[in-house]
Amino acid sequence: MIAIVDYDPGWPARFEAERATLLLAVGGALADLAHVGSTAVPGLAAKPVIDMLAGVASLADAERCIVPLAALGYAYVPAYEALQPERRYFRKPGFHLHMVALGGPFWDRHLLFRDYLRSHPKQALHYQQLKRVLAARCGDDRAAYTRGKGGFVQVIEALARAERDGTP
Repeated sequence: MIAIVDYDPGWPARFEAERATLLLAVGGALADLAHVGSTAVPGLAAKPVIDMLAGVASLADAERCIVPLAALGYAYVPAYEALQPERRYFRKPGFHLHMVALGGPFWDRHLLFRDYLRSHPKQALHYQQLKRVLAARCGDDRAAYTRGKGGFVQVIEALARAERDGTP
């Protein structure tokens, strides 16, 4: 069952602690490291997993992170590269690390989405309601849950781009 839990005010501190650990282990490979996803939006209910976006100059830099990240308990999941070749994905209990080109489309979309929801609480509330409905409806089907959010995410990304670029 997909669990959506009420916002935990400890999530930002968990991110900061993990960020410090990651920077010690692979900091030279990272140009930036950001807290993204629902746990990065104050007040938003979420799956209790901290999503982190690691910006690298080149995806080739991800290769040198695999061993040090494994020492921290992160599993590298190359299977997802078939779906998203612009991302290298690592996970450990409670954390997902998405390694992408700094400033690339993946980086931009995720920060735009996060920042828009942070500054538009009504949209964040709509997103929360959608996630709870989908979690109840989808059971353990994470792919269906993600697909169900897709239209909303695309609309928010378009609104965020328009707001950033000053276009109607």
